[in-house]
Amino acid sequence: MKDIIQQSVEDSITAKKKFFAKHIKEIESCAYLMATALQGGRKILLFGNGGSAADCQHIAAEFVNRFQIERKPLPAIALTTDTSIITSIGNDYAYEDIFFKQIQALGKKGDIALGISTSGNSPNVIKAVEEAKDIGISIIGFSGNKGKLKTLSDIPFCVDSDTTARIQEVHILLAHILCDLTERILFNE
Repeated sequence: MKDIIQQSVEDSITAKKKFFAKHIKEIESCAYLMATALQGGRKILLFGNGGSAADCQHIAAEFVNRFQIERKPLPAIALTTDTSIITSIGNDYAYEDIFFKQIQALGKKGDIALGISTSGNSPNVIKAVEEAKDIGISIIGFSGNKGKLKTLSDIPFCVDSDTTARIQEVHILLAHILCDLTERILFNE
């Protein structure tokens, strides 16, 4: 058991070090994009499945409540949380449409869509991202090392790993860093 624990920790640290060494400039650019959109009265729409759905809720909460700085709430919506919307769309149309229809209803030009798919190919994420692009929404994609999300994203963050847990661990640290930087940009800390 100790070997498994130590290997998991080492693999997580290695994935994070490789990812952040490669993406520092993109992370900074992304934080400025987010800050500019929020400053201009726009919002962040987040969506993904499973653990990524939970990450969307977590990230939205950091923006709406606060992360490190005591400040006014920032508009972010996890499209993964309204069970009535999700189940009615899934029942009446298709599961593939659960984020697509919410992007149509809530998305406006200048907003930011943050799509998360560890495979990079989740059909409901891809369909929503394609719709968001058509509306004029900037796309931030969190994925693993494969899939369509990379090519569809304005700012792709692809973790070079085939292990879902390692990909998700990088994603949540990335999200925390983006929240931190965005707050600092907006509130001059």
